[in-house]
Amino acid sequence: MSLAPRVVLVHRTTEYDELVAHHGTHGQAAFFLSTRGRDIEEVAERHRRTGRALAEVAAAIPLTWRQARVERGDLARFLFAPEDVVVVVGQDGLVANVAKYLDGQPVIGIDTDPGRNPGVLVRHRPEHAAVLLASFQGTGADELTMVEAVADDTQRLVALNEIYLGTAGHQTARYRLGLEDDGGVVEAQASSGVLVGTGTGATGWLRSLWQERGARLALPSPTEDRLLWFVREAWPSPATGTSLVAGELTASAVLTLTVESDRLIAFGDGIETDALELTWGQTVRVGACAHRLRLVG
Repeated sequence: MSLAPRVVLVHRTTEYDELVAHHGTHGQAAFFLSTRGRDIEEVAERHRRTGRALAEVAAAIPLTWRQARVERGDLARFLFAPEDVVVVVGQDGLVANVAKYLDGQPVIGIDTDPGRNPGVLVRHRPEHAAVLLASFQGTGADELTMVEAVADDTQRLVALNEIYLGTAGHQTARYRLGLEDDGGVVEAQASSGVLVGTGTGATGWLRSLWQERGARLALPSPTEDRLLWFVREAWPSPATGTSLVAGELTASAVLTLTVESDRLIAFGDGIETDALELTWGQTVRVGACAHRLRLVG
């Protein structure tokens, strides 16, 4: 007999909870915000909306199904199972946070604050949860392309939006950059780092670089097997060049970076606390990930 599906509700601690935890009481948090011209009621109302959304989604789970909850900070310690249905209740960024821990499990994004969130990844309202779960058959999901970085010591990082490679303090990074199977062309560079992004990331950091450069390359769609990469503020010198500063990676293409600094890092989706540590002489390969995020439309 197969196990009934398990719904995993993914959420994050609200701003209100963080404020009260830091300041001790509601009143002290309210006073702190008032000194900065802010009203705690705005934050408290978002907190209440999140609580109502979680309660409504939990109540919509079929009685014969199992359920679990995991807070964003505990994702790295949570074991997802193949039969899980992941319901993300919160912001678009929370879907990106959970994506790298999944292996084909379907994801339903629930927007707790319509109008404040773009709703690119959290596409549904809490009141839709009952219908989505009751009619769920694991179909009708978009297969979103992800990006991965693999170091020569087997460290691996996966991200939904983008991967950044550079220094932890965003100072000058030194490395050798090349495209694998491109005739061995490699360029020594000094820059503010390299960004490799997906079509999902094309609504964020990747898009800002694309607009800044006036790039002729078309932005990829979220489901397209194509990535774009940009070198940030490459510096020309007798020892470093600026000819390889932007491009695209098709499904099988790989960008390689060999470290020529004491320490560089690679992190995904803006989470610097979960980074690959790279030292002098190490090589990291970046390209499209074989796994996709299955996001229910």
